Amino acid sequence: MERTIISFFGPTNSGKSTLVNAIAGQQVSLVSPVPGTTTDPVRKLIELPDLGPCVLIDTAGLDDVSVLGDERRRLTLSILDETDVAVYVPPMSQKVGQQPQKGAETAVDVPEFGTSATPVVVYRHGESVASLLQRIAAAAPKPEERFLTGDLVAAGDTVLLVMPQDSEAPKGRLILPQVQVIRELLDRGCNPLCCTPASLPAALATLKAQPSLVITDASVFQAVNAALPPETPLTAFSVLLAAAKGDTAVFVEGAQAIDRLTPDSRVLIAEACSHVPDTEDIGRVKIPNLLRAVHGTQKIDIAAGNDFPEDLTPYDLIIHCGACVASRTLVRARTRKALLAGVPITNYGIALAKLQGMLERIVIPGSRTRKQSS
Repeated sequence: MERTIISFFGPTNSGKSTLVNAIAGQQVSLVSPVPGTTTDPVRKLIELPDLGPCVLIDTAGLDDVSVLGDERRRLTLSILDETDVAVYVPPMSQKVGQQPQKGAETAVDVPEFGTSATPVVVYRHGESVASLLQRIAAAAPKPEERFLTGDLVAAGDTVLLVMPQDSEAPKGRLILPQVQVIRELLDRGCNPLCCTPASLPAALATLKAQPSLVITDASVFQAVNAALPPETPLTAFSVLLAAAKGDTAVFVEGAQAIDRLTPDSRVLIAEACSHVPDTEDIGRVKIPNLLRAVHGTQKIDIAAGNDFPEDLTPYDLIIHCGACVASRTLVRARTRKALLAGVPITNYGIALAKLQGMLERIVIPGSRTRKQSS
């Protein structure tokens, strides 16, 4: 289940940190009369009434005029891309009686928010935390019942998960998408069977019939496909994430831009999280190597975490990660920015399928019926 992300914006010393601390019931952010005390976004995981699991994000003042003020403002505004509800905390001098009229909370004129579609709730200095939380809950997007595996499985299906345990897999643990899919399959009454690419033939030999679906890592599409009958539905964990968090029609269309790449093309690899890459990293090693091998593309930039470029126009293609630790809100915001800039965007799994000649082979939730894919 995704957490609702609630971010707090406003000028310096307006009381943002005090408010976040009051909601959390503990000191999350340092509070001081010194302007600019909060310099970087501060996050707090929390459960809230009527909202469930949430993330509170305290941000630096939008009017910070210090030496690093411009950079802090950039970091603050970048938080909007992942925000489900923005709470605007006006200057302390603005009293309750000076608030916008009823209904204006989600359309308050805050120039710094630009064209963001994020709903905005204006805090009324002096109101109770309970009152504010009620208004946040009313403004928050209503959660959708979304399955990673979508319409690709049904109760009773045997689903084979082929999971490489390379250097990118954390020792002693499974990566998050694998854990999420296994738990979902169990919840949906399916029978998951796990193996590695090396043990795939043995796993298939234990089955009386072919599995209803095979899910693997996109980087080994070809090897896994070679071991399967052509009629066995095949997909990848990152493809499932693309369908759950993004727009697969946009991603599939964006992948067609791969055919137009040249050695002079410029590609952006966008990661939603920050991590130290290893020698088998999918975004920093495997995809760039395929782009160079297939199209000779040499100009490949990496953007990690919140470092998503403001100007996307120099790029011929954006390849976004699966966003396993990022919200659907963030993925859709970045997709919207790419489309507005006229730059095709796709996702790791779909890009890898295209680069390996497998795009027509794989199944994508919502794009094909079970009858067609089985």
